[in-house]
Amino acid sequence: MTPFEITPDRLESADVLDLLRLHLDEMHAASPACKVHAMPPERLREDDVTFFVVREGAELAAVGALKELGDGRGELKSMRATPEFRGKGAGRALLEHLIGEAKTRGYRWLGLETGRTEEFADARALYQRYGFAEGEAFNGYVSDDFSLCMEREL
Repeated sequence: MTPFEITPDRLESADVLDLLRLHLDEMHAASPACKVHAMPPERLREDDVTFFVVREGAELAAVGALKELGDGRGELKSMRATPEFRGKGAGRALLEHLIGEAKTRGYRWLGLETGRTEEFADARALYQRYGFAEGEAFNGYVSDDFSLCMEREL
């Protein structure tokens, strides 16, 4: 497997901002606007969110964040690999890192919201491989034909 470097990031570099823009554009293309829960860069910089980048050398491979929900709970946000790194392990490496970070913080539960439609099948499969299963809607989300809430105990 490729050795990826995963570090916290302040969302200031052009490649990171471009990937987040692509992520938001794709979410809006695949879902009704009211079902797009991806956070813009300004929100990802707030104190309750830790944003991470995955790089192979200087090349950006993926991004994602861990949001503090309180009461030993966290949420995965804005998980996205670059088109060049899809299927090459960057998403897996980041998910493993975020789960490890959540455990280090003492979280007992992790949740996420993703799409239920075919465009999100690869993401759902990745989360399922790491023990996430469909769960109750949380944090204001609604599970329906477009949105799926997933969770796992730590």
